[in-house]
Amino acid sequence: MSWIRGRVTRQAHVNVPAGTVEEEFGRQGFFGRASHLYRSAPPVAWTRIEGALRPRSLAANELPGLGGSDYLASRVAFLRNDDVTLHFARLSEPMGYGFRNADADEVLFVHGGSGRIETDFGPLSYSPGDYLVIPRGTVYRLGPTSTTELLVIETRGEVTLPERGLLGKHALFDPDVLEVPTPEPTESEPGREYELRIQRLGQLTRVFYPMDPINTVGWKGDLSVMRLNVKDIRPITSERYHLPPSAHATFVSDGVYICSFLPRPLEHGDSGALKVPFYHSNIDYDEVLFYHQGDFFSRVGIGPGMVTFHPQGIHHGPQPGAAERAEKKLRTDEVAVMIDTRRPLELTPAGHAAEDPDYWKSWQKKAP
Repeated sequence: MSWIRGRVTRQAHVNVPAGTVEEEFGRQGFFGRASHLYRSAPPVAWTRIEGALRPRSLAANELPGLGGSDYLASRVAFLRNDDVTLHFARLSEPMGYGFRNADADEVLFVHGGSGRIETDFGPLSYSPGDYLVIPRGTVYRLGPTSTTELLVIETRGEVTLPERGLLGKHALFDPDVLEVPTPEPTESEPGREYELRIQRLGQLTRVFYPMDPINTVGWKGDLSVMRLNVKDIRPITSERYHLPPSAHATFVSDGVYICSFLPRPLEHGDSGALKVPFYHSNIDYDEVLFYHQGDFFSRVGIGPGMVTFHPQGIHHGPQPGAAERAEKKLRTDEVAVMIDTRRPLELTPAGHAAEDPDYWKSWQKKAP
């Protein structure tokens, strides 16, 4: 059942009536029931916000406590709920211990630097733009060859690939581009004590061995550490219709979607098609965007290493000037990671410390 009342367009996101803006009012993160509201003024044209609910941004690469020689001590959480914790980490020296997370799967997105990750399944090299998917219970050890910056997504549920439906399983990326490691021979140093740190219920236990605990000589099965670089992702595009963020899903977990926004053609096949994201209010999901590189033309004052956090219940969408800037562009030139969460997220004290308290005002500014 569907109703039409008042002044609307026949096709969502195309030929929005003159003098109006379009808002998508939808459930289940663009998958459920939805209506489109055509307003005479943007829902973000506020003059004041009183209370805790507001759009937020922070500089993840300026969180207090980043850096140092201890990976776990210097990876700083900035947002969390019962399903996911988001950290940012900076590491310049090889880890002196192995780490096993018994609480969660981990997705490490490499924002900067290169090196090698050693795991129970074998080693993999890494470089900027890599996703490293580490199943719960896997021992790993990072060995940077240059200062490494990581967005760490720690999920309570298992990280899997999303269903592609009618697009088929090879859409966005062929599963064969996922790289898994091959074990390499290891030799433990005589007389050396090797340390393994295990996280369980948020607490660390230290276990010591007379040999390297990463000592696998072979493995078989369908569960492994995986590497995927954003260059191997082929975004779904439409030249006549602005696709929702869910079209860019890369990984999923319980209550969590991880999406990749990558360079793609803008919608120039129809002069009436929207080229910038439509206004929406996140009825069922919080939305986090980590900006990796490029020109983030729909946002003002955003650069690499920054994070925006748009919580459920308050609108967001393109900022002033975004539509005009889009008209001059043929394609986007940005790489960003989006994390949508079903449960509301909370900023940690470190997240608050790195926050721009005036971000909510950026919709009031006329962008150049």
